[in-house]
Amino acid sequence: MILNKNLPKKWLERAQDEGYKEAMLIQKRSFEALSENQDVVGISPTGSGKTLAYLLPLLLKVRPGQGNQLLILTSSQELGMQVNHVATAWAGDIGLKVQALIGGANVNRQIDKLKEKPEVLVGTVGRVLELIQKKKVKAHHLQAIVFDEADQLLQGDTSKMVSELIKTFPNESQYGFYSATAEAVLPQIETLLSKKVRVIDVSKEDQSQGEIKHYYLKVSARKTVDTLRRLGNISGFQALVFFNQVADLGSAEEKLHFHKLPVASVTSDQSKEKRRLALEKFRQGALVELLSTDVSSRGLDIANLPFVINCEVPLTKESYLHRAGRVGRMGASGQVITFIQENTLGDLKKMTRQLDIELQEVYLYAGKLSTQAPEKISDEFKSVEKKKPVSTFEIKKKSHKKGRHRNQKNKGARKKKDQ
Repeated sequence: MILNKNLPKKWLERAQDEGYKEAMLIQKRSFEALSENQDVVGISPTGSGKTLAYLLPLLLKVRPGQGNQLLILTSSQELGMQVNHVATAWAGDIGLKVQALIGGANVNRQIDKLKEKPEVLVGTVGRVLELIQKKKVKAHHLQAIVFDEADQLLQGDTSKMVSELIKTFPNESQYGFYSATAEAVLPQIETLLSKKVRVIDVSKEDQSQGEIKHYYLKVSARKTVDTLRRLGNISGFQALVFFNQVADLGSAEEKLHFHKLPVASVTSDQSKEKRRLALEKFRQGALVELLSTDVSSRGLDIANLPFVINCEVPLTKESYLHRAGRVGRMGASGQVITFIQENTLGDLKKMTRQLDIELQEVYLYAGKLSTQAPEKISDEFKSVEKKKPVSTFEIKKKSHKKGRHRNQKNKGARKKKDQ
């Protein structure tokens, strides 16, 4: 689809510049269905190209200069900003304007920009509903609506707002629902629309995901922060770190800052700008760990991220799947490590069995991660400078130099003081 010669010339040039060699499976299957005005539920693995799968065929149906026609709703501010960035580039190539309507941003500025009659809107549910109720967005003009991370949008209070929104759209509007786990809400989708939809599920066929290895690391609850500190001091290490509770995240971030580890956090109660800056620093490699909750588990694209860390077993298998999807995107490899205690290992094993994921224990020893138990490799670590331990993780070193561990610094001075 991306290399289809019938597409606009500027799109073909952009595809070449951005390294697209061929269309992903979800893109091929979606293009025809959406072009023919079908309502679609698109299901494919994380990182398999879902954004362009719905965006390109729907943009081709938008008429320049005719006001709001395409609306894309996202499950978080971060995903909204990311989709807006992608949509702005591809829509701009064919003379279309895109407007972000994301919560947390200045609503009055958004209202002013809407006066320019952008053809494409990208927003979060609460902000879009607010602007429709204020009659700043003409819902009756919308011809196509996409729900990105549909299963999350159809949960809890957000689901109620989605229901209110759908009532404002024209009966003939076209719908797209996309997610790696959208099958969970298929009955709800068909109830909302009062009609059957076409399901395009390529999750078992898609081969775009790179190799992802899944591990568990035994960590007592009180050693969680210390383990994150030790991991963060491994040369070349970088990870998106997930917590189930914001309170635990905040405490960990404070302690890691005390240990001078370059970390930041992304949480739902932060300002949009603070979250944007944290993500930008992380993408640039200025941070070794970015701490978050499930607010960052959906759609967030961080190129070549080597690690995802779960500081505890996720609450649901869907949560585990989406968190793990931050690595292995577009063919890259990655590792997922979950901290467990004796009473939570069973929960993790049950979850990974349901997801058909192979799980292996990993050890953190002498500043390295290894799949061999410490007692089996202790002699090798004694001569670590002379002989490289087998089965240790290969982490690509970055160009900047890492500092030594705190307990490795000034050993001579410390020894003299002890004497």
